[in-house]
Amino acid sequence: MSQTGAQQIETACCVAGGGPAGMMLAFLLARAGVRVTVLEKHADFFRDFRGDTIHPSTLELIYELGLLDQFLALPHQEVREIGAWIGPMYSPVGDFTHLPTHCKFLMFMPQWDFLDFLAAQARSYGVFTLRMQAEVDDLIIEDGRVAGVRGSGAGGAFEVRADLVIGADGRHSTVRAKAGLTADDFGAPMDVVWFRVARSPGDPGQVLGRMDRGKVIIMIDRGDYYQCGFLIRKGAFEEIVARGVAAFRDDVVSLVPFLRERMVEVRDWSGVSLLTVAVDRLRTWYRPGLLCIGDAAHAMSPIGGVGINLAIQDAVAAANELWRPLLERRVPAQLLEQVQRRREFPTRVTQRVQVLIQNNVIRRVLGVDQPMSPPWPIRLLGRWPLLRRLPAAFVGIGVRPEHIRTPDVNRPPSPA
Repeated sequence: MSQTGAQQIETACCVAGGGPAGMMLAFLLARAGVRVTVLEKHADFFRDFRGDTIHPSTLELIYELGLLDQFLALPHQEVREIGAWIGPMYSPVGDFTHLPTHCKFLMFMPQWDFLDFLAAQARSYGVFTLRMQAEVDDLIIEDGRVAGVRGSGAGGAFEVRADLVIGADGRHSTVRAKAGLTADDFGAPMDVVWFRVARSPGDPGQVLGRMDRGKVIIMIDRGDYYQCGFLIRKGAFEEIVARGVAAFRDDVVSLVPFLRERMVEVRDWSGVSLLTVAVDRLRTWYRPGLLCIGDAAHAMSPIGGVGINLAIQDAVAAANELWRPLLERRVPAQLLEQVQRRREFPTRVTQRVQVLIQNNVIRRVLGVDQPMSPPWPIRLLGRWPLLRRLPAAFVGIGVRPEHIRTPDVNRPPSPA
C-alpha cells in the first residue's frame, strides 16, 4: 500500500482496456513470458452491440497459435459471400472462398465469447493478470516518462507501476487524453442505431446490407436473432426519437418488409443503442513509457467491420516488436515509434477507403429520398465474379497483415 492507501502493483506491461487489442496483446506477451496486467473497467465482457466480426486474417493468427480447432468449436456463424440489396436488386459484393487463408469466411461471434477465449488462454501463463472493475483514472509520470497508472475499482484505489503502459481503452481513451496525444479527426456523415430482432429459419440468407430511398441497414445473422445497424445522418438521433419508436419501426420495415411482425420487439428506445461514428488517428501514438493501439490510436468507421481486425493486427505487431525488450525491462521510445511506423500505413489506407465510401456513397444515400439502383462499380462486381475477390481481400485480410513472431514459453523446444 502507498502512503495514500492505494494498492501498489508492479508489472512489466500494464494494458489499459480489455477489448480485442488489449486482450490479444496481453495474451501474446504472457505467452512469451512477459509479466503483464490488464485493467478492464467493467465487471465482465458482456456488452451488446459491440463489433462481432472475426476476419479471416484474425482466424489465420489463431491458426498460427495452434488454437483454431478450439476456437471454431465455439458457437458462431460463417459467411463466405456477402452482398447487398440496393433498391429492388440484389448485388453480390465479396467472395471470401478464394482467400489464401485456412478459413475462407467471415465469422460472426459475440465479442464477449472472443474475449473470454483469449482470457482463458492467457490465464494458462502465470505471468498474466486480469483485473476486472479496474478503471484507469490517470497516468504516473516521472522524469518525463510514463511510469504507470492510477486507478480505482471494486477493490479501491490502486497504482500500477510498469515499464510500459498500453492504451487500448477505445475511442474515448482516458490514457491518450491524459498523455496529451493529439488526434486528427476525419469526420463521418453518419451514426448507427443498433438493435436486435428475432430471426426465422425461412429468412433470406446473409447479406451485407440493404439500402433504398435514403435509408441503409446492416443485418448480421446471429443464429436466432439479427444484430441490426440502421444508419442515420450524423446527429439526427434526437429527431428520430422525437418522431417516435413507431416511425422508426416503419423506417426499418420499409427496407426489410419480412421483419414487419417482428419489429414490435423494439418496444421503446431502451432496446436500441446509438453508436456515434468517428474516424480519427493520433499523430503520434506513443510517448516514453506509453503506446496506444487499436481504437485508442485510430477510431475506425464501421464500414466493413474492419476496426477489430486493425486493432488485433496492432496488437500482434506490438507484441512482435516489444516482447524481448519487455523481458529485459527496457523499452526505448524508438521501438514504440517502430510499431507506429509499421501500423500507420495500413491504418491510413483503410481509413482513406472508409472516408471515400462515407463521403461518396453513404452521405449521398442518406441525403436523397428516391429509389436507388446499383452504381456501376457494384454492377461490375455482379457481372464479373473474379472482381469480388478484391473487396473480400480488403475486408478479410486487409493491408499488411501481421503474423505471430512471439515464442510460447509453455511449448517445449523443438529437438535439434
